[in-house]
Amino acid sequence: MSLRLISAWVLCGALALAFMAFLFWYPLWVAGTAFVFAAGGACAARLLAGGNNRRELSPGASSRRSLSNQSARSAKLTARGTAATAEIVPANELLAAMMNSMREGMLVVDGELRVVAANAAARGLFGFGEGSAGQSPRLGELTRNPAVLSAYLGAIERGERIEVKVEMLDADRRVFDLRVAPLQQQQQGRESGAQGTSRGAVGVFFDITRLERLERVRQEFLSNVSHELRTPLTAIRTFVETLEDGAIDDGANNRRFLSIIDRNAARMHSLIDDILELSAIEAGTVTVEPGPVRLRAMINDVMTSLASRAGERGVTLRNEVAEDVFVHADARRLEQMLTNLCDNAIKFNAEGGAVRLGYERAGDRDRISVMDTGEGIAPEHIHRIFERFYRVDRARSRALGGTGLGLAIVKHLSRAHGGEATVQSVPGEGSTFTIELPHSGRAEQR
Repeated sequence: MSLRLISAWVLCGALALAFMAFLFWYPLWVAGTAFVFAAGGACAARLLAGGNNRRELSPGASSRRSLSNQSARSAKLTARGTAATAEIVPANELLAAMMNSMREGMLVVDGELRVVAANAAARGLFGFGEGSAGQSPRLGELTRNPAVLSAYLGAIERGERIEVKVEMLDADRRVFDLRVAPLQQQQQGRESGAQGTSRGAVGVFFDITRLERLERVRQEFLSNVSHELRTPLTAIRTFVETLEDGAIDDGANNRRFLSIIDRNAARMHSLIDDILELSAIEAGTVTVEPGPVRLRAMINDVMTSLASRAGERGVTLRNEVAEDVFVHADARRLEQMLTNLCDNAIKFNAEGGAVRLGYERAGDRDRISVMDTGEGIAPEHIHRIFERFYRVDRARSRALGGTGLGLAIVKHLSRAHGGEATVQSVPGEGSTFTIELPHSGRAEQR
């Protein structure tokens, strides 16, 4: 039975049901339901009949064929693009570009330690050009470093992967993590079957200079902190034990012992404060809020706080800054820097010497200088004077109560302002420490 016949029967039945409902006064909802049923059946019949009469593919099949055609076209285009790319960029040039873009140095040698390939980083490391590499120089001609030579030899002779730390004896004293792997070729042996023979080795030089320096700084910092804390702790424990052994009843010395304990405890407190301050500055958690600062008034405040210490050593403090000078800086941090520099100038000055504070404008920079008349600093110490815990005369610095962190704090705070801290010194004539700050027109107008 065809679909058209079924749809006709459904339509006739629905109409008959509607007529009977109207004739015998059935409720209106029965008639409504019948008409809806009839309309739905007619629509369904038409759709089904139309679908059977179509000769073309169904929508699903059509979509699948369309997708297949698109995939085929895409594959053809991809193949054409790949072929075009291969024609434009040959494989050897692509490999060379990848190697030369590496920051790590890559050096390939043959079984006789002749260089057969090297990227730009390796050529820069060993100081030879592409022309030299084309002439196949030996590895021994490029470097005499025994660690490099033994690593490549071990990889070629034993067929092992070797990792070694290498320090280049150049001006920068760079350190590398060298990893060398053998280049093997499989050959068929008569007795043992497949065997690998080493045809050369490839080595990659990873620059770990910065990591090594940071590790060295960390170790030096821990060592210095331990040493600086051990000295006052030893003194405190020694005098406490002396008091416990009966010296507390010695009226002539007990107060002196207590004074020594108090002085060493204050030194430890100052050291810990400086360590925490420096750590916060280096971590970037200390923010500066620059504003106009009247420089002469601030220097007067600093000199007042250090007057008693200067009087003990007979050092004269001189403020040579004019009244109308303003600088753009964080007032609290600038006072901290000037206090550290003036305190050092007093400590390491000659008896009866002088400390002068001055100011000058140099282009777009404000330069605040602290000059002393001490012994000066030898040239070999100048480049390290701002390092943490670095002292030119360790014994004298500890005797004067220094922590070894004051200049490091000055350096970091100057940079936090966008400036710099420098030093100039002539042995026997004194030193001049300078704080350079960016100049602000608003401070000058004020």
